[in-house]
Amino acid sequence: MSQAPARNTTLDDVAAHAEVSSATVSRYINNPDVVAPRTAERIKAAIEATGYIPNLMAGGLASSKSRMVAVLIPHLVDSIFNDTIEAMVNELAASGLNVMMGLTGLLPRREAEMIRAALSRRVDAIISTGPLDEETKALVRRSPVLFIQVWDLPEHPPGLAIGFHHRDVGRDIARFLAARGYRRPHIVTAPGSRAMQRRDGFVAEWAVQVGGPVTEATVSIPTRFGHARKVFADLRHMDPAPDVVVCGSDYLAQGLIIEAQAAGLRVPDQLAVVGFGNSSIAGDMRPTITTVDIDGARIAREAIAAIRQRDAGETVPASVIDVGFRLIARESA
Repeated sequence: MSQAPARNTTLDDVAAHAEVSSATVSRYINNPDVVAPRTAERIKAAIEATGYIPNLMAGGLASSKSRMVAVLIPHLVDSIFNDTIEAMVNELAASGLNVMMGLTGLLPRREAEMIRAALSRRVDAIISTGPLDEETKALVRRSPVLFIQVWDLPEHPPGLAIGFHHRDVGRDIARFLAARGYRRPHIVTAPGSRAMQRRDGFVAEWAVQVGGPVTEATVSIPTRFGHARKVFADLRHMDPAPDVVVCGSDYLAQGLIIEAQAAGLRVPDQLAVVGFGNSSIAGDMRPTITTVDIDGARIAREAIAAIRQRDAGETVPASVIDVGFRLIARESA
């Protein structure tokens, strides 16, 4: 005998179980803090007892707020964004926002598709690591959704930009290494625009600080742990050999340290290494990795403040917020 589908538990069922009005249950779901603590406990128990699943999309349509934020990043494997994004997502979730993650890949077309998909779901905000092509910028400017670009500070952002100046990162690494007495730097970077900004900042400042040559190598995006093997093999054929390698990520720096140690080199005495991103491995390696830290939690707090400002009916102007960065000197350089 066929079984009729079970009836979905409704908000009215929860209200009857908790002995409150449906309006009170709705207020609790949308903002628990406005409901008296004892009443909130009864409603919470009723939701658990009845198995009720709130239709948050329906509530969002009624209020023109979905309480959903789309966070778009290129990739997850060996990503320099991982720790920053994790900190940001935790901050967003703690503020009561629901996060929808999207992987854009490395093609601008995919980024535009993901932004369109997020817009179609009526998200309250889109947070993107970018960078964006001109067509996507035009799409964002036409949209009423709050668009937040993180990790970069473009000169003319299509919305709000929260990040740091990559060229300044390269400059500060050059100053640090020059002050430490290094004289033969080798840069290993990816061909992305932000990595190239860091490279340009380093080369320009090195010319001022030391004036000697800077050797370079390029690896594909995303930089991976395995790239280090080829990079190190190439280093062994260079004459004179570099005394410090500046890497585009901590994953690459970790791989180089392991390769150097396997070859019998002492780090940093015979070869120093600098990473980027201050991933969790940077402080756990032996030697620990000198790197650049980006405050992901600060980026998240600035993004949340902008989202709340928009929720309050205020205009969030297209502007830039510089959260800066921090060079962390550890054992590897």
